Amino acid sequence: MEKIFYEVVEKKDVKAIEKDFFDVIAPKLNQVNEGYYFLTGMSDDTTAELIITVEGEIKNIVFAEELIDAAPKLSHWKFTALKPEMDIQQISVSMGDYQFSKDTIFFYSNEQEEYPDEIDLVFVFKGNAENKDKITTGVCIFLDNYLGELNFATQIDTFTVVGINEAEKELVPIEKLKDFLQWREREFIEKYKSVERADKEAEFSILRADLENGRPLLACMDMSLLKYDAKTSYPWVAVLKIYYDGDNNDGLPEKEDFEKLSDIENKVIDELQGEGYLYIGRESADNVKESYFAGKDFRKISKVFNAIKQDNPEYRISPGIFKDKYWQYFKYYTEN
Repeated sequence: MEKIFYEVVEKKDVKAIEKDFFDVIAPKLNQVNEGYYFLTGMSDDTTAELIITVEGEIKNIVFAEELIDAAPKLSHWKFTALKPEMDIQQISVSMGDYQFSKDTIFFYSNEQEEYPDEIDLVFVFKGNAENKDKITTGVCIFLDNYLGELNFATQIDTFTVVGINEAEKELVPIEKLKDFLQWREREFIEKYKSVERADKEAEFSILRADLENGRPLLACMDMSLLKYDAKTSYPWVAVLKIYYDGDNNDGLPEKEDFEKLSDIENKVIDELQGEGYLYIGRESADNVKESYFAGKDFRKISKVFNAIKQDNPEYRISPGIFKDKYWQYFKYYTEN
């Protein structure tokens, strides 16, 4: 249908694009993978472009990339994975009375002594900042276009958005953000890319606690790994949540589910072995089992988690992948 779709895009009718293009391809792409979104327009006078975006969802990035890698070569079409970065001079975002551009957004970096490799930024909006949700949304849209979807999702660890009256440091023009992030990225890669955790005997500890509702929590964590002094070399933390019926066992899995869930977890461990991932441990409580991993990248584990979800429809499975250079997600175990 590429000729029909091309004609729809060429006419630049937004309603027609939704009805006669996006509504047609969406069900087909959902058969491939969930979480695809679309942008389209004319790249030039004779070329329509389709951008597959995942709205910054880390666990879906690899599927957009692989889909575009498999795309055919068509003379009047350009296929792009993830929103590309744009020239800052061409970016202006309007939301009601708010205008977001290079003239209204600045930034500065917070240095954290305890976490020196953390990229913690403050974005400063020069304008009426009473509606914090709206200015945060506007700044995020601007950054998504300026940096590109992949860079915005992966290069910044934490950030906040404030009004100019709340700024606590000297403001840096937003045009310098790309150079700053590239410098920090190079510095980080030089320090940690070649760092590999040597094979060591795991030291798993069985831990028990009580939830606020009185139900038990059981965990099995590799405490030696949680004390690893180069956690930042494995900055991507992945959590596989599997929901089961544990109401007859105080929220813990009964024997049949326990065995099935163990088999699923072992399959993930086997799939990731030798691929730059570490198995940290697991936790079960309140009808949910969580399995924890850390890795040098997010793509392989995204695919493994997705396959697990597809292969086990009897369970509700929720994969999560996020950047956590210092494994702060596990502070509960390292500080108690």
